[in-house]
Amino acid sequence: MDPLAEHPGYREARRHVKELKGFYTHAAVYICVNLGMLALGLISPRAQHFFPWATLAWGIGLAAHGVVVFVFGGWFGAGWEERKIREYLERRDARQP
Repeated sequence: MDPLAEHPGYREARRHVKELKGFYTHAAVYICVNLGMLALGLISPRAQHFFPWATLAWGIGLAAHGVVVFVFGGWFGAGWEERKIREYLERRDARQP
């Protein structure tokens, strides 16, 4: 077994890396799609009006995703998940005879 997997913070680090990967994938798709829309806007005058608004709206979503991953990642992180699991199990056990 990988000795790294035995580290006490391994699960949380793995979760964080998955969140980072999701954000970087989101950013890469944003860039590629917007480059395509920019090219379309340069070719078609009608598409020029659509491009800035779509880029702005999606950019707001991407920024929110970044804030969640880089600033507020702890709110719904592994600690929160573990707390909620524990609360659920305690409530369930208290109801059972």
